[in-house]
Amino acid sequence: MKALNIGVIGCGYWGPNLIRNFIEIPDAEVVAVADLDEGRLASVTARYPQVLIATQDYQQLFQIDLNAVVISTPPSTHFQIAMDCLEHGLHVLVEKPLTLKSSEAIKLIETAKKKRRILMVGHTFEFNPAVHTLKEIIAKGELGSVHHIDAVRANLGLFQSDLNVLWDLAPHDISILIYILGQLPAMVSAQGMACIHPHLEDVAYMTLEFPDNIMANIRTSWLDPVKTRRITVVGSEKMLIYDDVSPSEKIKIFDIGVKPNKRKNSDEPLQFDYKRGGVTIPQIQGSEPLRMECTHFLSCIRENTKPLTSGESGLNIVQIIESAQHSLLNGGVSVPIQSHISPSEIKEASSKVRQVPQFKQINVKA
Repeated sequence: MKALNIGVIGCGYWGPNLIRNFIEIPDAEVVAVADLDEGRLASVTARYPQVLIATQDYQQLFQIDLNAVVISTPPSTHFQIAMDCLEHGLHVLVEKPLTLKSSEAIKLIETAKKKRRILMVGHTFEFNPAVHTLKEIIAKGELGSVHHIDAVRANLGLFQSDLNVLWDLAPHDISILIYILGQLPAMVSAQGMACIHPHLEDVAYMTLEFPDNIMANIRTSWLDPVKTRRITVVGSEKMLIYDDVSPSEKIKIFDIGVKPNKRKNSDEPLQFDYKRGGVTIPQIQGSEPLRMECTHFLSCIRENTKPLTSGESGLNIVQIIESAQHSLLNGGVSVPIQSHISPSEIKEASSKVRQVPQFKQINVKA
């Protein structure tokens, strides 16, 4: 099987990780890279001499034999670069967010369909084995009915100069929530503040209202002393914490909860029963999420199949953040979200998960 020729546009913060992964995949060849910074280009070619072309003008990539490009540039440039690549007949993997406007995302989707090319978005956490396990736990009903979810994504920096913390960090947790619940939120509200940059919020709080009376809160911040990547899921039977920063115990299931006692009559004061059980730690095994994402992109190209993180799923997240931005600028009002992908398509995409590894249970005291 002939290797697919890949070009990478953007060699800054995330680009080198993409380059490394595609170079290490046997049926891919990274033959060209593009970046405005000569120093970054020199660093890539010094480390990977098999990269034949390094240029400051990404349009030079259209003059060589490429099958696909990976775009890891500032989000404000995604639309124009991705459109150029699609128009030149290339398959495209673009980092999150897909674009900064839903109207631009729609144009990319339409162009990809017209050109019969794959358009995929880099929502890497949907390829994370721990997130796969989290989805499986919820789907099996181990937690009971999901009441609410709390997500925190915070650290010190990296500050952006042209977009706020919602656009930078929230796409990760929004994509995880849609994936593990298998449905889109109906409403969103957001509040935030600009502490460092006078016009860009570096701290923001978002509330998403999902069907089945599920509420999810997302806190994003560039101003936190400790890097935190944590999701708490509270169910009617059990509770769960997913800590992506933890080196080994990424998921903990707590057999705890509270339920009201049955009353003989309505005049009796309400009493509560508390359950305090143990903690179960699933054993999670799997490949590097970014490697799985890159492999999935190549597979979609070869098999001409729709990606798990398609252009449509990227569009939905852009639409949600647009609505959250509207709320942010209008005192935190709740804003309805217009869906661009049907619930059946979400369910179908969610079913494309790589097989979730079996895990053994390790019981420890609460």
